[in-house]
Amino acid sequence: MELRMELSMGKAVLVFGSACVDVIIRVDHLPRREENLHPFGQQFRLGGCACNVAGILGRGGADVTFVTPVGLQGVFGPWVLSALSEQPWVKPVRLPDGENGCCYCLVEPDGERTFISCHGVEYTFSPEWMTAYQDRDFDYCYICGLEVEESTGEQLSAWLETAKIRTLFYAPGPRGLRVPEARTRRLLQLHPVLHLNRREALQMAHEDSLDRAMATLFAMTGNMVIVTLGAEGTMILEPGCTPVHIPGVKDVRVVDTIGAGDAHAGAVLLGLTRGWTLCDAAAFANRVAAKVVGQEGAALMDDGILRTGCP
Repeated sequence: MELRMELSMGKAVLVFGSACVDVIIRVDHLPRREENLHPFGQQFRLGGCACNVAGILGRGGADVTFVTPVGLQGVFGPWVLSALSEQPWVKPVRLPDGENGCCYCLVEPDGERTFISCHGVEYTFSPEWMTAYQDRDFDYCYICGLEVEESTGEQLSAWLETAKIRTLFYAPGPRGLRVPEARTRRLLQLHPVLHLNRREALQMAHEDSLDRAMATLFAMTGNMVIVTLGAEGTMILEPGCTPVHIPGVKDVRVVDTIGAGDAHAGAVLLGLTRGWTLCDAAAFANRVAAKVVGQEGAALMDDGILRTGCP
C-alpha cells in the first residue's frame, strides 16, 4: 500500500465492516450479580462501527462504498438488510446460510453506554467479496479493530496489503489490544492514520502520558494520529508537527454516547475527502460527534451539518 500524504478534492473511500442491530436498553444503573432490573425501555437501531462511519460519509455526499456481509438467517440479518436498503452507498454481501449478531447497548442516565456484543457473520471477511472492487482505486479505506480481531482478520490484513488503497484509516477500538500482535504489526506497516480515544491510545502505546503515547503511535505509523477526548475535544498529530488540541463543543446535553467515536471518525474522513486540513476536519468532527451524543442512537438524525458544514 502506497503512503500518500497530500489531500485533494473528490477522494473515494472504501468502508468495510459490520452493520448490525443495536438493541438500546435504558437502565438506571448497570446490573449487579443476581439483580433483577426493570429497564426504562428498549428499541432496535441500525449500528455497527463501519456502518456508522459509512453513514456519515454517505449522508455528507462523499464518494463512499460500504461493503458489509449480511446473514439472511435468524432475526437480525433481514432487519439489517431492510434498513440498509435506504442507503445507496451500501453494497451488502448476502450470505444465505449466515446469521447476524447484535449489540446490546446498556445506557445509563448520564448517557454513557456499555456494550455486550454478539458477533455473527457481519464481522467476518473473505477476499472473494472484494472481487468487484479489485480494479478500483480508493484514496482511503476505513477498518475497525473488531473485524481485524476475528478469525478472518488474517485474510483481511493480507488483502489490505495488496489492495489499491492509498491511505488506510484504522480505528483499533476498545478491543484493539486483543488483536494478535503479528496482525497489528502488519497493519501498522501500512502506515495507517490512527483514530482512537484517550484510553485506547495510552493502552496501544503502553504509555501513561498522552503526548508520549501520540509520539509513540506516530513512530509506529509515520502518519496522522487522532485522539478523541470526549467533551474536551480532540488531539491531533501530523508529520513534522507537535500535538495540537482542537477544543470540543461546550454545554452539550448528552442523551447517549452510542456511535460518537464512529461519527467523529467518519466526519474526519469526510473533511479530508473535501480537501480540508486535519485541524479543520477534527474541529468539524467535534461538532458532528456533539450532535450524535445529543440524540438517541448512532445514526445522525439531522444530517444538515454534514452537507452544509464548513471548516
